[in-house]
Amino acid sequence: MANHLRFVGRTVMVQNGNVEGAYGVLNRILAQDGVAEAVRRSRYYEKPCRARRRRAFEACRRVYSAEMARRIAFLARSSRQDPWLGC
Repeated sequence: MANHLRFVGRTVMVQNGNVEGAYGVLNRILAQDGVAEAVRRSRYYEKPCRARRRRAFEACRRVYSAEMARRIAFLARSSRQDPWLGC
């Protein structure tokens, strides 16, 4: 197993010869880290204008997702009072 910090999170152990399962786990880890997307993006040159637009879109998506997660967590709280008492 790799001891270098950059590879520790991306190291998958093959157990009982189950290579397909380990490959699936590795693909999931790389997808969550965004490695596959970065490789796909760097395959061709990205114009600076398109890179700015992509980064702005990703930032907007992060803000929207965080706000939506916050609202869903608020609604899913079990300790909040019922807003429609007596209905």
